[in-house]
Amino acid sequence: LLCPCLIYGSYIFLPFDAPLLPTISARLVYTLRCAAFATFPIVLGMIVSAISRLCSSTLEPFGELRREVEIHRTYISQSIHLFILYFFNMAVLATYLPQELLKLIPLLTGLFAISRLIFWTSYAIGRSFRAFGFSMTFLPLLAMLLWNLYGMFVLEPENLLS
Repeated sequence: LLCPCLIYGSYIFLPFDAPLLPTISARLVYTLRCAAFATFPIVLGMIVSAISRLCSSTLEPFGELRREVEIHRTYISQSIHLFILYFFNMAVLATYLPQELLKLIPLLTGLFAISRLIFWTSYAIGRSFRAFGFSMTFLPLLAMLLWNLYGMFVLEPENLLS
């Protein structure tokens, strides 16, 4: 319930508009530029993981990892998988959205980045707390996927393979 409220409130109250993007290639470039900001939590996780691995007391590089190192490594791998899903869904979504709704692209990017940081923090606290951050990441992805399938099969079935 929090994700739609955040997106709607941001859409209404934040004072910016998407630039005029008449072609599909311009929309894909805009999505690619926005997606670059979504990699910030992943890069930050890689930096913290490298520092925690350096500070780890294990002397064997292929030995058993400590819990702190394992948390960061798991976070990075899950974030990369979710980012790939996010990026492809955003690329397809950008082709179906009307011009006035393209403001959703940077808003969904910000939600993805913030939700990954919340997941990382809650995962470090304890495994039982990570459901909130994961649901803030996964449920918007699921909504984008459903909208993309609706757009492909219902709104424009004649352009499905073109």
